[in-house]
Amino acid sequence: MDPLSDVLSLLKPHAYVSSGFDAGGDWAVQFGDQHKLIKCYAVVSGGCWLTVEGVSDAVRLEAGDCFVLPTGRPFRLGSDIDGPAVGAGEIFPAARRGGVVTLNGGGGLFLVGSRFGVKGNHADMLLGLLPPIVHIHEQPERAALRWSVEQMMKELREEQPGNALVAQHLAHLMLVQALRVHLDTGGGDRVGWFFSLADKQLGAAIKAIHAEPAYPWALQELGEIAGMSRSTFALRFKERVGEPPMQYVARWRMLLACDRLENSSDPVSTVAASLGYESESAFSTAFKRVMGCSPRQYGRFRKAEPEAISVAASSLSHERRPDSENGSRRVQHNVVAVAMGGRPAPDPGPA
Repeated sequence: MDPLSDVLSLLKPHAYVSSGFDAGGDWAVQFGDQHKLIKCYAVVSGGCWLTVEGVSDAVRLEAGDCFVLPTGRPFRLGSDIDGPAVGAGEIFPAARRGGVVTLNGGGGLFLVGSRFGVKGNHADMLLGLLPPIVHIHEQPERAALRWSVEQMMKELREEQPGNALVAQHLAHLMLVQALRVHLDTGGGDRVGWFFSLADKQLGAAIKAIHAEPAYPWALQELGEIAGMSRSTFALRFKERVGEPPMQYVARWRMLLACDRLENSSDPVSTVAASLGYESESAFSTAFKRVMGCSPRQYGRFRKAEPEAISVAASSLSHERRPDSENGSRRVQHNVVAVAMGGRPAPDPGPA
């Protein structure tokens, strides 16, 4: 598979709600932490403003636009940018498949879409690879999503046998199409792992790493694949992707290891060998350096409380915290076992 498919496959997105939202008059809704949720929408008619936590500029959405919120950050939808907003929990009922939620009689905005749950204790790492907002607003790009949107509307209106499964497949298609279009548009100066996939030289190196994660990659060899000198490749990779190439290699291996530890009964030694490590000890050392705990601890956490583990590895999402000991800023990597229900549930809302 290609790198984007690899990441989405590890996230294992499942569209458990596909629905519509019809709002009228003056309105604004605030959505809280969407932990482990990807939201994918299409504006069928009308328009509204979107603001996302951590993103400086508000986005104006018009009929025909599609947008994806891949990273689970709190966000706000409203008929204007400012003014008070009600919490999503006060408006939307418990999540359900299909149907349309109406606010203030509707008529001002109508959107359809889905929200995806993602699986895996390493989901925070993977979601950090994606951009906070994907906004598709140019006519040629919108046309690529029109069929999926029209079919989604049909499935919401008509309760045909199998419509839940059809809506889920359409939602997956909308998600991939939106990410693909977003990757193909815009300037070449955007940074981050996601946009580096569109860079012909860096994308070739990333693709090679994903194709053979167990291969003993060296900086010189990856530079040759990218068509650059060793030093130029190392500098450009860090500037564009956000971390050194060999650190990325190690981190991708550990994400694959997390998936194996969570979803198979393979012993640690087998996982280590499959990722190119000559010994279980070398693998365990690398795993603890990246994930903050040993593979066996990770496996025990997973078996004890599968939903009570939060993986916080913010270097892939480029979130940095102050180091109180020396005043520098460093990336935090850890695996934290938290109590069941310790993290607030995401707000309900349209899809």
